[in-house]
Amino acid sequence: MITLLARRVAGLLVTLLIVSLLIFAVMDLLPGDPASILLGTSASPETLAAMRHDLGLDQPLLLRYGQWLTGVLSGNLGNSYTYGVPVAGLIVERLAVTLPLALIAIMLSVAIALPLGVLAASRRGGIFDIVATLFSQISIAVPAFWVALLLIILFSTMLGLMPAGGFPGWGAGLLPALQALVMPAVALAMPQTGVLTRVARSAVLETMHEDFARTAVAKGLSRRSVLWRHVVPNALIPILTMIGLQFTFLVAGAVLVENVFNLPGLGRLAVQALSQRDVIVMQDVVLFFAGLVIVVNFFVDLSYLAIDPRMRKAA
Repeated sequence: MITLLARRVAGLLVTLLIVSLLIFAVMDLLPGDPASILLGTSASPETLAAMRHDLGLDQPLLLRYGQWLTGVLSGNLGNSYTYGVPVAGLIVERLAVTLPLALIAIMLSVAIALPLGVLAASRRGGIFDIVATLFSQISIAVPAFWVALLLIILFSTMLGLMPAGGFPGWGAGLLPALQALVMPAVALAMPQTGVLTRVARSAVLETMHEDFARTAVAKGLSRRSVLWRHVVPNALIPILTMIGLQFTFLVAGAVLVENVFNLPGLGRLAVQALSQRDVIVMQDVVLFFAGLVIVVNFFVDLSYLAIDPRMRKAA
């Protein structure tokens, strides 16, 4: 087991290193000069050259990559070209909005999709199964930003129950902050709920036809007991895989919803950095997103060992 964990951790570190190199190389190939954007088109060549030297853009690519990677490993992500403040502080500040938003959305998705998918599988071909399938198809087809606009029109404009946008900050109190995140979380959770419902239904249906499930029924166990004590635990691996993928998507893919609700999240920071050609912010944010995907998948793989004794035995 220790050897397996060591191999997984080594693979994780190598993957992060390769991803960081790819991110740095791609960002360097993007058109536009940060010095020209900061100084404007009327700046003289001498001034542009001095600014590029101050930003370290006149150094060789590998040297700049080594300096950036060393800073990342030491916790120094550099300073933003646009804002002139440490990038680490910007990411932490924006993550205080995006991370709770993603957590609320994934909890809503799991709370709705898991029982819905399991019950639809247990009543295959019935009315409940038809309704669950129709719900999953509609929620997948409807874009999250369109759901966000509908929620604003209904609950903010017409009923006046929820704020239409903005984020008061956690210093304003827990309730106002959560109120500002409820509708964005619902809009984000809708398509993910449909996907997770279909995955849960398929996984449970497949597991119900396994030999151990038929044996449990033959021994006289009730249908409900077989479903929740034997079938659902053995169907969790594809469900957990999808939940891990959805969480990383919700963190990295909340750009449209954050813009609709005017939330100062991490996705919006990435869009602003791209428009301002703030390369250092883009590099660090994209590396954070990529690292989050890799680390979450790593822990999802480890969770397989916890829920499946066969995988522990093989390990």
